[in-house]
Amino acid sequence: MTDTIVTYTVFDENTSYSLRQCCALCGISAQTIHEMIDEGVISPVGNSPQNWSFGALEIRRIQITLRLQQDLGVNLPGAALALDLLEELARYRYSSPLNNPQE
Repeated sequence: MTDTIVTYTVFDENTSYSLRQCCALCGISAQTIHEMIDEGVISPVGNSPQNWSFGALEIRRIQITLRLQQDLGVNLPGAALALDLLEELARYRYSSPLNNPQE
């Protein structure tokens, strides 16, 4: 039996990361980031790549997209759709009367 070591990085929701930092954190190229922006997977703040900043939400979306691509072979448009559906499902679950028994 082989042991698997899983590491996690905790991101502060109030911290923003530059394009270079985002690439380093996620282990991907700037070109991949550009493709994810073009596909609507992430939306950086700023008007040019030199001024872009990415928050914890964008980092999480990148990580989920990479997992969908690596583990399931989902292409980038499919990953963007899956992310939107996952977020919609999370909003539905959060707003469900079953989660708010006081109502």
